[in-house]
Amino acid sequence: MQQTKTAVYVRALCTVTAAAVSLLGLSACTPAVDVQAASDAANPACAPMMVALPDKVGDASLRNTNSQATAAWGDPSVLILRCGVNIPGPTTDRCVTVNDVDWVIKEGDPVWTLTTYGREPATEILMDPNKISSATVLADLAPAAAKIKAVRKCVGQPELLQGLPTSK
Repeated sequence: MQQTKTAVYVRALCTVTAAAVSLLGLSACTPAVDVQAASDAANPACAPMMVALPDKVGDASLRNTNSQATAAWGDPSVLILRCGVNIPGPTTDRCVTVNDVDWVIKEGDPVWTLTTYGREPATEILMDPNKISSATVLADLAPAAAKIKAVRKCVGQPELLQGLPTSK
């Protein structure tokens, strides 16, 4: 009788252990987010930024991606980052500075594209402002983006007008 109780206990323990291992295995197998790498993703200057990316942006957690120099947050993804995109030239698009990092903003419907300005290589963020705040995104990602040295700054109308003659 004692052997039967022990056998039942061992089987129950094995079943619970197997279930726990299966659950851990399933959570570890979350598929990577499919993100197309940028044309200059292999640029070594992307590496310092990529290792400095935060584990969370707002409430969205960092996920694995399947391409070099890319990142994604949220499940489903609310934010995609790609380092090594084409460097934006002079533009009339809105440019904002957040924590000393300049970003060119192109508002789409629904996806916005935010690209670092004056940093080589450039970094692009794709996000839906209805799902995550652009202010949160830029504030949370600025420390990592700043790992790529700035070589230019955004110039606005006040800077363009400096030094021009005025009429009296």
